Amino acid sequence: MKRLLPILTATLVLVACAPGDDPAVSSQAAASQPAGIQAASGAAPEDIRETYLRSCHSCHGPGVTGAPRTGDVAAWKPRAAKGLDVLVTNAMEGYRAMPPRGLCFDCTESEFAGLIRYMAGAALDDTAGAEAGRDTTSAGH
Repeated sequence: MKRLLPILTATLVLVACAPGDDPAVSSQAAASQPAGIQAASGAAPEDIRETYLRSCHSCHGPGVTGAPRTGDVAAWKPRAAKGLDVLVTNAMEGYRAMPPRGLCFDCTESEFAGLIRYMAGAALDDTAGAEAGRDTTSAGH
């Protein structure tokens, strides 16, 4: 029995971390998808969602080791304030507990941008709007 316990524990962890078609996660991910994701990343929204489920969901779905949860505007807002370019660089080079390229070893910079837009949703949209507003007001002075 003592030898069986580690095997069962490992199996449960792997099953729990594997992306699946959990309706709660699917609706949350769909709700967090900003308009215009296709134009920003060059990939169709279905492709971004599929890549997200394959490579990002295992950490960003449940918020493993401090990863901001998909669609959690409050968690993404301070990160979004750094700008999309910084977030893409962090995803590609690694940042804190996130290893370089996360779990998407074949993603391009454009795909990382699309994945970040997908996960950050309104937080990134709000930041982009605020930056555009600052640019407009500072240009007039």
